[in-house]
Amino acid sequence: MKFAEECNPNDKKALLEIKKGLGDPYDLITWDPKTDCCTDWAEVTLSCDENTNRVTDLNLFKIDDAGYLSPAFGDLPYLQSLDINNVRNLSGPIPPTIAKLSKLKFLRISQTNISGPVPEFLTKLKNITYINLSYNNLVGTIPPSLSQLPLLEFLRLDRNKLTGPIPESLSKLAPKLTYLYLGHNQLTGIVPTSFAGWSFDTIDLSRNMLEGDISFLFGKDKTTFEMLLDHNKFEFDFSKLTFGKKLWRLDLNHNKIYGSLPKALTKQAWQLFNLWRYLYRLELKVKEPFETVEFEL
Repeated sequence: MKFAEECNPNDKKALLEIKKGLGDPYDLITWDPKTDCCTDWAEVTLSCDENTNRVTDLNLFKIDDAGYLSPAFGDLPYLQSLDINNVRNLSGPIPPTIAKLSKLKFLRISQTNISGPVPEFLTKLKNITYINLSYNNLVGTIPPSLSQLPLLEFLRLDRNKLTGPIPESLSKLAPKLTYLYLGHNQLTGIVPTSFAGWSFDTIDLSRNMLEGDISFLFGKDKTTFEMLLDHNKFEFDFSKLTFGKKLWRLDLNHNKIYGSLPKALTKQAWQLFNLWRYLYRLELKVKEPFETVEFEL
């Protein structure tokens, strides 16, 4: 007796096109057109809703074959999570059809060789809460239109080749967005002062060419626990800073800070505190362990 297939035929067609775009990798050997995608294909790669039998989650990890992101990704209308990680030989741009995924909440395309700009069309994903496009070869500027994503909580664009300033409009994402990673790019200009009233959980601006006074990112009322600000051109008086009680990781090395080390520094439960470079401009007036300045507990 032949049982009715649970997998939606349109979803199966899209998945097989995606597999083809990825170079028909052995990793997806269970993706057989003769079998049911909801019941017979490897659960580690996808999952279906129990009621609708539509594909809701797609996970693609550590595929070595050369390939590209097929436009067929946009033909999975019930997709809520798309996770593509450590697919090193994946190249080309992010297809515009991704914008059709109106139910998408989680998007990670990381540790690949994709290129092109950070897509403007991501702003059509109004249900998205998590975007991670780190460790790729994306170029161009950060789209100011990302501020139009009302539910965004987590944004990673680090480890790319992005240029230009940090858009002022990103401050519209406060207070919902609490994780912002823009490090290891080629960003220039100043950090928008509109970030002053914003408490991130983590903010990473490291290894760019940013400049100016960022003392407004600090304050005793801040709830931030990690600030990675090293290898920039920030210049401000360190002695005037106060720190929130939750701050336990701070990296400011290779900047142009000056002044003395504030007494409030000794009251923090530091896991990481790093001011290694430009110390000739600091007056060291506190005892060990801060004379070493860079340390991990």
